[in-house]
Amino acid sequence: MFSTTLLVALGGAIGAALRFLSGTAMLRLTGPQEFPLAILTVNVIGSFLMGLFVVAAAQRGLTHFNPFVMTGILGGFTTFSAFSLETVTLMERGATGAAMLYVIGSVVLSVGGLMLGLWIARGIFA
Repeated sequence: MFSTTLLVALGGAIGAALRFLSGTAMLRLTGPQEFPLAILTVNVIGSFLMGLFVVAAAQRGLTHFNPFVMTGILGGFTTFSAFSLETVTLMERGATGAAMLYVIGSVVLSVGGLMLGLWIARGIFA
């Protein structure tokens, strides 16, 4: 368990560094943007890579790399890839309603959670 946790942590550090470098590269390519293009790009690339890896790992018997690659690298790169995988998994199981509830709930509750955190922090630190 401890070694798996270390692999996740190492992968997370790699993924976070890649996210930072990707954002920096997008800023250099496009200049400052009002639209969060860098984050959108990272989310799409991370989700694409998650899809590739899930199938490749299952087909090649490499699922033991899941904690390092999926949770660590791709989770550090973008948690949106895990969100996308869970959504598609629900849809493939025929739980389309649950998938839509998960999508709507995740977006609405996450944005709401952020807004609540901002409101509380601004009240405390203002």
